[in-house]
Amino acid sequence: MLDKEGIAKRIAKEIKDGYYVNLGIGIPTLVANYIPENIDVVLQSENGLLGMGPFPFEGEEDADIINAGKQTITMLPGSAVFDSAMSFGMIRAKKVNLTILGAMEVSENGDIANWKIPGKMVKGMGGAMDLVASAENIIVAMQHVNKAGESKLLPNCTLPLTGVNCVKKIVTELAVLDVLPEGGFKLLERAPGVSVEEIKKATAGKLIIEGEVPEMVI
Repeated sequence: MLDKEGIAKRIAKEIKDGYYVNLGIGIPTLVANYIPENIDVVLQSENGLLGMGPFPFEGEEDADIINAGKQTITMLPGSAVFDSAMSFGMIRAKKVNLTILGAMEVSENGDIANWKIPGKMVKGMGGAMDLVASAENIIVAMQHVNKAGESKLLPNCTLPLTGVNCVKKIVTELAVLDVLPEGGFKLLERAPGVSVEEIKKATAGKLIIEGEVPEMVI
């Protein structure tokens, strides 16, 4: 079973040379620490930065340089800083190749709920709705089950939706799964030490298994 860092490491392998990538709040921000050195990518932070680097070492933080989640970050040589209007202009114009988001729930047809739990105070939806409506490719980094042990990969989302039919791939502490165009979660890889049977029990939505399922290589 993977921890949050393990999920981030596995997702980093999905990033291709030349990509412009937006990292959402939570586990996705950790991906910046694990991008392979042999590829050239540009990380976008929706609060107005192109060229985001890994998290700073302790004692080297600059409180004026933060990501969308208000965490201190670093800027790489050649970075650009701009206002939110320009940032969302880039997003809505589909200039971002890959968006990596967290989620509370994902449905078997690729719907995502990640901004609100009814009855709980929320600051706002942030940029998630723009991102899921505009990105060419969306990968979700999430826990497979909630704190009560209930599946978060469902036939249909029960929470308010952020986007419809948009998620392409999911990486959890248990597995890597594709969301198929015709619906269903196709199991691609399982976390080290995790059995297919454990993944079946943790997945409420339609799970598709074809042949031997390899362990992740991280």
